[in-house]
Amino acid sequence: MTDPVETDQPTDVVALRRDLHRHPEVGFTEFRTASRAAGRLDDLGWQVAAGETVLDPDARLGVPDGAELSAAYRRAERSGADPRYLPALRGGLTGVVARLRGSRPGPVLALRADLDALPLDESGSDDHAPGRLGFRSGWPGRMHACGHDGHVAVALALAERLTDRDFPGEVRLILQPAEEGGRGGAAMVAAGVADDIDVFVAPHLGMGLPTGTICTDVAGLLANSKLRAVFRGAAAHASMAPEHGRHALLGAAAATLAVHSMPAFSGHQTRVNVGALHGGTVSNIVPDRAELRLETRADDGEVNAELERRVRQMLAGAASSYGLDVDVELIGAVTTAGNDPAVTAALRDAAERIGATVGAAGAGIGSDDATAFMRRVQERGGVAGYFGIGASSPAPHHSGTFDLDEAALPLAVDLLESLVRNQTAAG
Repeated sequence: MTDPVETDQPTDVVALRRDLHRHPEVGFTEFRTASRAAGRLDDLGWQVAAGETVLDPDARLGVPDGAELSAAYRRAERSGADPRYLPALRGGLTGVVARLRGSRPGPVLALRADLDALPLDESGSDDHAPGRLGFRSGWPGRMHACGHDGHVAVALALAERLTDRDFPGEVRLILQPAEEGGRGGAAMVAAGVADDIDVFVAPHLGMGLPTGTICTDVAGLLANSKLRAVFRGAAAHASMAPEHGRHALLGAAAATLAVHSMPAFSGHQTRVNVGALHGGTVSNIVPDRAELRLETRADDGEVNAELERRVRQMLAGAASSYGLDVDVELIGAVTTAGNDPAVTAALRDAAERIGATVGAAGAGIGSDDATAFMRRVQERGGVAGYFGIGASSPAPHHSGTFDLDEAALPLAVDLLESLVRNQTAAG
């Protein structure tokens, strides 16, 4: 990868990205990120709405508990959150929508940028560019390891360029919380954010693509279900009275092995993964509680639903075999969606206008709850597209050594500006 330019005066989009990278916030705690973005858009003359008006509180999944939300809110207050918009976000209502009308008639084009970071420690290696250049995450256990810091920075840089209003129709910037885990998109859709959009686009930086390459159609976005399973048994002395215990951790471990032994579905892309297993306290106590975090994915919604049903059966069976109770909660959900040809063609034209290479090699398969917006827009007669913007990285997404080639950031702004100013091609 090309290291970020070592300069005391980085371009605006690079400076924005570095600030966001230093202050990563996980889903529904993006108080600093969302408030500062809202304030910046307000200062640029965009019409801004934030909080409950653009995010249905009851449609959220996997919301952090009150203590975590309060701690994150206070941290944002201390670290430069914008007081004009911060109160509207209290309680994890961290969605923002900004609008700007162009100088001539045209469609409503919306761009989604996701706000959240991951619960991950960033690499402390001297070889890791954010550390070497002074913008490594300042908050332990939090890291922008998927490029969302770049997404927000690009959206704000684009917003500044568009203040001349020399474009057709209306542009909307949708700043979405909690993309990781599929928890925030549907809540914004439930608030009506996508109801009158003609053209919806969701770019993603990285995707295994080299800098300078645009993948105009990331095909095969997977449906996804995130589950939290809590096993409850009975504690006992592990030596003096093990027969009185009901071993929650063993039940959870058995469930883990069962889930990972699930056969694939012929003719479909499927995935299952147990990503976290926690339980027990010390070596001489039979654990009375254990928790799993796991997921299913499939290229078809019905297949994913069947995977989820089978996983729930396995969890219940493992619990029963060890005399345990188990509670299973859906904490995230993503549907499938596909690009409309008109959007793919418009993206290809925009890429060619700025001299970028159009290609698909390296664009990985995954899930994104931008699909909630895509589905809603398409259901109501609009068109939508999800696409990748290459940004070379020394490590894959969701890794502690992930980073973005910052040369991709101004390229992304150029691409989106070209799309907006010629958006009648997609509308």
